[in-house]
Amino acid sequence: MALLFVFACAEDDYVATEGLCPTVASTTPADNDVNVPLNQVISATFNKLMDTSTITATSFTVNGPNPIVGVLTFDSTATATTVHFTPSSNLLLNTTYTGIITTSVKDTMGNAMQVNYVWSFSTGNSIIPKVIATDPINGSTNVPLNKIITATFSQIMNPATVTPASFRVSNGTANITGAFTFSGAKVIFTPSAQLTANTNYTATITTAVKNSNGVGMTTDYVWTFSTGTTLTPLVLVTNPVNLENNVPLNKIITATFNQVMNPATVTNASFKVMDGGTPVNGTFSFSGATVLFTPSATLMSNTTYTATITTAVKNSAGVGMTNDYVWSFTTLASTIGGPDVRSLLNVGGLGGNAGITNQGLNTVINGGIATTAASTLVTGFHDGLTADVYTETPLNKGLVTGGIFTAPPFPGTATSFAFAQQAVMDANALYNDLSPASMPGGIDPGAGQLGGLTLPPGIYKAAGGSFGIAGSNLTLDAQGDPNAVFVFQCASGLTVGSAGPAGARSIILINGASAKNVYWQVGSAATINAAGGGVMVGTIVASAGVTLSTSGNAVQTVLNGRAISLVASVTMVNTTINVPQ
Repeated sequence: MALLFVFACAEDDYVATEGLCPTVASTTPADNDVNVPLNQVISATFNKLMDTSTITATSFTVNGPNPIVGVLTFDSTATATTVHFTPSSNLLLNTTYTGIITTSVKDTMGNAMQVNYVWSFSTGNSIIPKVIATDPINGSTNVPLNKIITATFSQIMNPATVTPASFRVSNGTANITGAFTFSGAKVIFTPSAQLTANTNYTATITTAVKNSNGVGMTTDYVWTFSTGTTLTPLVLVTNPVNLENNVPLNKIITATFNQVMNPATVTNASFKVMDGGTPVNGTFSFSGATVLFTPSATLMSNTTYTATITTAVKNSAGVGMTNDYVWSFTTLASTIGGPDVRSLLNVGGLGGNAGITNQGLNTVINGGIATTAASTLVTGFHDGLTADVYTETPLNKGLVTGGIFTAPPFPGTATSFAFAQQAVMDANALYNDLSPASMPGGIDPGAGQLGGLTLPPGIYKAAGGSFGIAGSNLTLDAQGDPNAVFVFQCASGLTVGSAGPAGARSIILINGASAKNVYWQVGSAATINAAGGGVMVGTIVASAGVTLSTSGNAVQTVLNGRAISLVASVTMVNTTINVPQ
């Protein structure tokens, strides 16, 4: 006699077994939580791996007086999935919210929840901030002399309230000087000079440091730490790393020490890069504990170089390394090397001195944006790191995950303005690095029209001044080389796509081609898929503006790269920018 076993999905607790229906294991905030922070990210963890395509703005909702708009992201382990809902703006004070996950969500086996999951939580009148962690911690000893001092709060604080008067670090006789930067709820204090050896320090954060609601701590927060004897210098990391291959020919060679070194001791005799017995000429610059060597000319292709840092390189106390540090690397076999993007590494959009504009509700910049213009010229965005809002409207909201950097007024700051200024300088340098003067020999395989072509790595220069991608897509073939570089030079404009709803065009990468190795140097303006849609690839450096899609387009336009403009604005409509690394 055959036995029949039937497994059904239970609505209450059960042991998770393949084929049974999913349930919500936990939420943040938990059900009935009170005094929830106004910048809370709302999360739900399922007991199984879920089909994330079923978890949408209609199947996962959070409602207060009105439905909340936000962005859904996901984390998965081998056995569970967590969904994070990040509201587009802060929650309201003293308000009860209800989260609802409907039975339309399913696991990876297609099993749906059997009942809606509903929970609620409420915010307080105003959460009093507190310091939850410091680095160094209270009572630390033997703290490195190049230590960056941080304090993490229970919530994001107002950067305008963090000043040398409200966040002080004293050596017992005087407050040390330095600069403040911010990363979410963390305040980062970088001293202007190394700390002093064998010295006790006291750090004080006063009640003048406040959150966005103007609420400060109940009492000052004070902690202490002490430095040790002068550390013996050592090299922590190099770039390129030892034995690295396929190094770009325009590589800036760096070495990062465990402390800041004395620049006067770093010379062509104490920091040597050699091609066999021939020294490479270049110049040195410094960024904290990192020494940067910029060769005077591009490196030779398919060549092994040896770098040596001798014990003559010393710290401010006159102490050098115990032994010389030696490493080697080999350059690309190709004669084409990619340029150095410098501070633009994590920048998805740069609007020169003219600003950046978004239209639509579906724009996401997976990276940062910057402009030396006032913060008021950045419109339709909010900062995913700080939750600061830049002239958003009900119909124009865009998320920037990697930070927004502008000139004042607030939320622009002197610190963010300094970063934007550096980014603009580096953008101009990148534009020149990509020019025919720096990269000669470009060809025009399609008489200005790249649509329908399949191109190998190389330099391509528009004979008539402009490149277009119309009719069909452009394919870039790396031919198995993951470091293959593609450079396109346009003395005037770049136009991708054509008119009409089917006009969008894309760039296809094959055989190891990477978005981080594709570059477009544009002498005037770049227009990317004005009809909406399509997938553009590469770092676009345009003199007079970059436009992605146009007003009224709902179809998402994607750029796997960077939209960099030197003297004009960057505008976008329902656009996703993924910054390549």
